[in-house]
Amino acid sequence: MLIMALLISITANAQFEQSKWYLGASMSGLDISYSGAENFNIGLDAKAGYLIADDWMLLGQLGWQHNGHAGESDAVTLGIGGRYYIIQNGLYLGVNAKLVHAYHNYNDFLPGIEVGYAFFLNKTLTIEPAIYYDQSFKRHSDYSKIGFRIGLGVYL
Repeated sequence: MLIMALLISITANAQFEQSKWYLGASMSGLDISYSGAENFNIGLDAKAGYLIADDWMLLGQLGWQHNGHAGESDAVTLGIGGRYYIIQNGLYLGVNAKLVHAYHNYNDFLPGIEVGYAFFLNKTLTIEPAIYYDQSFKRHSDYSKIGFRIGLGVYL
């Protein structure tokens, strides 16, 4: 039993070890996120990351959002961020900063935070639900956002 417990703890610790790469994609929306200027919201994000130290990851992000009603502009986001895995079971805190360009409408800077969980389906594939908040510098009441996203991640 002692050997089995030791092997399990070593395996769990290896999930977020230094020098691993991360690829992820997530979807938010279908009225899961809310802000004052948007009624319907759906988004897709692609992420790539690198664990610079055990439990510490740097991330790059590229995304697309469809906001509001038909005929209103879509938005493209480009961002950087980081994650700290609090517990080796997958609970993490994240911070990020994104530049948003909404075609013919506005540009914005959005720093944000998130709390999520990396649920491992096998040694490399995860399902990652997260709750997030993005703070708008353009107009807080209309463009700041709180929401839920769910994604898939691959740890290489």
